[in-house]
Amino acid sequence: MISIVIAEDQRMLRGALASLLGMEEDLKVVGQAEDGAEALALVERAQPDILLMDIEMPRQSGLDIAEILKQRSSPCRVIILTTFARPGYFERAVQAGVHGYLLKDEPSDKLAESIRRVMAGHREVSPELIFGAVREENPLTAREREILKMAAGGLSAGEIAASLHLSYGTVRNYISEILNKLEVKSRIEAVRLAEEKGWI
Repeated sequence: MISIVIAEDQRMLRGALASLLGMEEDLKVVGQAEDGAEALALVERAQPDILLMDIEMPRQSGLDIAEILKQRSSPCRVIILTTFARPGYFERAVQAGVHGYLLKDEPSDKLAESIRRVMAGHREVSPELIFGAVREENPLTAREREILKMAAGGLSAGEIAASLHLSYGTVRNYISEILNKLEVKSRIEAVRLAEEKGWI
């Protein structure tokens, strides 16, 4: 029998997960927590095989708890559930020794199978989360990023030139190069794209 603690701050989702996993003959939910701190206390008390945990929770996130359990050399295996891929999260989960990194909307039978595979020593990751977490290489130089940030703050080319002690023509050339690299037609588009990609 595989014992599981579920940590999820949305009560309805937590209850649904517990009910669905409880229907599996070899799985048993031994505790439920609504935030990271409660999850940590439950793991210490119940000593479950698996901690099934939301990534975004009050007080301490799922990644915070995974890192603490790794520091304590806990035998409990951590499976993180998330609704989206964020740059940096996947890398942090790997460093924290997480055994599973899965989408919340996986079918319950697939989740149950992932739990079994983790107990058998495998790592389970939803492919969408890996590809969504990979940050594209920033094509802008440090100076180009600096100028684009200033443009994002509403400064004109003349104001940027005065602030950076550059000629107006040099700043215009930088802005032209930024637009070429980002394949956009205006400074507004360049700012929006660079912010979306996390480049400035």
